[in-house]
Amino acid sequence: MRIALDAQGTDRAPQPEIEGVLSALASWSGPRPDIVLVGDRAVLEPALLEVEDRPGAEHLEIVHAPDRIDPGEAPVTAVRRRNASSIVAGIRLQKEGAVDAFISAGSTGAVMAGSLIHLRPLPGVDRPAIGTLLPTAAGPTLMLDAGANVDCRARHLEQFAHLGHIYAQDLMGLDRPRIGLLNIGEEPEKGDELALAAHARLAASPSIHFVGNVEGRDIISGACDVLVCDGFVGNVLLKFYESVAEFIVGLLRKEVAETGSEIDVRGAFRVLDYAEYGGAPLLGVNGVTIICHGSSTSRAIENAVGVAARAVAKGMVGHIARQLPGLSGEAPGDGATS
Repeated sequence: MRIALDAQGTDRAPQPEIEGVLSALASWSGPRPDIVLVGDRAVLEPALLEVEDRPGAEHLEIVHAPDRIDPGEAPVTAVRRRNASSIVAGIRLQKEGAVDAFISAGSTGAVMAGSLIHLRPLPGVDRPAIGTLLPTAAGPTLMLDAGANVDCRARHLEQFAHLGHIYAQDLMGLDRPRIGLLNIGEEPEKGDELALAAHARLAASPSIHFVGNVEGRDIISGACDVLVCDGFVGNVLLKFYESVAEFIVGLLRKEVAETGSEIDVRGAFRVLDYAEYGGAPLLGVNGVTIICHGSSTSRAIENAVGVAARAVAKGMVGHIARQLPGLSGEAPGDGATS
């Protein structure tokens, strides 16, 4: 197995990338994958010399791509013009079959655009979606879309449900994952035109276990294993989740400092740390693309490597390619929003 990693994606690159992959390789059970670091050779070679004696270092190699796409750049324009960028070079390696997966903590828009342009959506997928894990009382819930698609139709949400169903089976180990539709009420008749149409389609789909509408207050209790929504709502929910986690941890740290209580704040709230879940997969493209935060730590990169490797080992892309065809297409009551 070969995994490409954008070595200049994080805010402090390449240190988190190198430390993260070395940690992943050091703890690997079974044959170690080769990690292709995509970035500026002049920066990476001296950095690798410093870690050449570390376990797994022999599995690291460099592909020279000195250019970097900044988050503020127009994604599609940058991807089409910047072939020497680490994002484009890494995605093209997967397209050419030189690697099995690509991970980046760089510009999310550029990673999405590059994957759509070079890898292309799988048959039956109109719009690939970003899936992210939300911590709940019953274990993580996969939420999608987390921001790739702001305006959706009901058939897109139906496709998201099937993408999430497959991810939950392959990477979360759930035989019959519960699929929920984020809405303002539990009743089938609640919601706007899009929610009503999506509910009808999901309820009529025999290949998934649809448990109905899920209200925002029920997410944290683990009401479903896969939560479906459009990218606008999903991105707002994701960022709220992250901010609440930081807020709670901050309150506890203040309490510990003021009272002298012995509470392992970091350990107690590890479940809320996005670094523990690795990156977010872009589901529905013809390849394994994992998107990470720009602020990712080495721990986040380490876990992202694990997510990518499991997706490859489980044949997730092939699973999607077999199940999704036939879902695409117009249907009455499609709940158009654009």
